Amino acid sequence: MNETSASPATAEATGGLCEAQKVSHDFTRPNGKPLRVLEDVSLSVGSEEIVALLGPSGCGKSTVLRILAGLVRPTDGRVLYHGQPLNGLNPGVAIVFQSFALFPWMTVSENVQAVLTAAGLSRAEVHERAERAIQRVGLAGFEEAYPRELSGGMKQRVGIARALAVDPEILFMDEPFSNVDALTAESLRAEVVDIWSSKERNPSAILMVSHDIKEVVYMADRIVILSARPGRVRTVVANGLPRPRDYRSPEFLRLVEHLHELITGHELPDVPTAPTRPEPRLPEPLPEATTSEIVGLLEYLDARGGRADIFHIASDTHCEFGRMLAIVEAAEMLGFVDTPKRQVVLEPEAKRFLKATAEERKVIWRERLLTLPLFRIVHDVLHRQPGNIVGRDFVLETLVMHLPQENYEKVFTTFIRWARFGNLFAYDETTEMLSLQ
Repeated sequence: MNETSASPATAEATGGLCEAQKVSHDFTRPNGKPLRVLEDVSLSVGSEEIVALLGPSGCGKSTVLRILAGLVRPTDGRVLYHGQPLNGLNPGVAIVFQSFALFPWMTVSENVQAVLTAAGLSRAEVHERAERAIQRVGLAGFEEAYPRELSGGMKQRVGIARALAVDPEILFMDEPFSNVDALTAESLRAEVVDIWSSKERNPSAILMVSHDIKEVVYMADRIVILSARPGRVRTVVANGLPRPRDYRSPEFLRLVEHLHELITGHELPDVPTAPTRPEPRLPEPLPEATTSEIVGLLEYLDARGGRADIFHIASDTHCEFGRMLAIVEAAEMLGFVDTPKRQVVLEPEAKRFLKATAEERKVIWRERLLTLPLFRIVHDVLHRQPGNIVGRDFVLETLVMHLPQENYEKVFTTFIRWARFGNLFAYDETTEMLSLQ
């Protein structure tokens, strides 16, 4: 792993194009009282680099991006562009948003041309720039298509083309790949890095907001980690991995693990334990896999001698590979499979599960759930509550506290599905109450 940590007080780069100096920001609550979302944030985006902002939900990542773009004026501190105070919109910035934000009544070409026309360019230059941007993102031949005719990945390509068309010195990206499937996101990341690395034209730099650790390790040269509200720069990790980067290389995975430890180690409170007891496992996010998908995987493996290549499994079952990864990860988390390299191998516990009756399977499933810290935390709290009942809000707060970077609504849905299958918890959608089964 080729990385170093910088001082948490700053996130400077040599030859900064755009810089925040001791920026703090408050939002006004409905009751009129201020809510501080950023505190004393200093960072710089330099030429020919990709910088990523990483941190838990609500830490102010998107607010930092909007302040640097000139869309939001900070409560305190200042923003510089090429060393000069920024007043109003940043002239060197274009933004790609999380939502595609396309005009549904316009074609691909018209969506891209709209920003150029607004910039006051001549008709000939508007046409030339739009055509060039559309070609750069691989949409040549789709100029006359409407957004309703495009896939999610193609819609985001239009958003990227629209941003590139104005020839920005810095491209801002606010979680741009979160609304597309895993494989499309992987392809788009590679394409954006290729566009940036082509030095004959802009963008010279990219500032991106993300909650995906693998994404920032793949793309960024520097990773700025923000703390929870109010957002502060906790540390900056320099990523020296050579490009093109391999998601499966040991160095890549070590840096992913290091960043994960930096984030979760700070956001989770220390839990005192007796010195003779083993160190407790931290709660992990639950992969978005249904119980039937997990059981189906186990039955597939059992029918094939207990072992199969993950790529073959995805192909045989006509399952999108990203989805299959989530199913395998879920089965491994429950202790049903092991994954040496590309192989998925049944563990003894899975064989016991497959031989069991329907009721015995529920017992085994319940046992496996209670090996997972998230289920054990809620189970222990329920045991201590009068009537063994807690509200949905308690579980959501637990998820937010322990897994701040995750989509807690999705994790909650998976949590309930898994718990019901093992008769561990009962959940009433009407009252939104969770109880011991």
